[in-house]
Amino acid sequence: MEEKVLTNSEVSGLKDLKQQYRDLTEAIGVIGMQKLSLELKHEQLKEKLKSLQQEEIKLAKELEEKYGNGEISLETGKFLPSK
Repeated sequence: MEEKVLTNSEVSGLKDLKQQYRDLTEAIGVIGMQKLSLELKHEQLKEKLKSLQQEEIKLAKELEEKYGNGEISLETGKFLPSK
């Protein structure tokens, strides 16, 4: 079988395609890592939200025990009892 030689243009094209595959594979890996990081951050924020909600419920109960049912104006700090 006779050995044939590719043209410089053909070799260059093949090398370029191979490099593009490498670049895409690396980009996919980077995006995968970013996705994992975002998922972890999302879970952490959900836990903080749960904690904040529990803190809000606790404070609301404490204020209700102290002042009774009503509304609090955050602008003035005044408590307005329910009728």
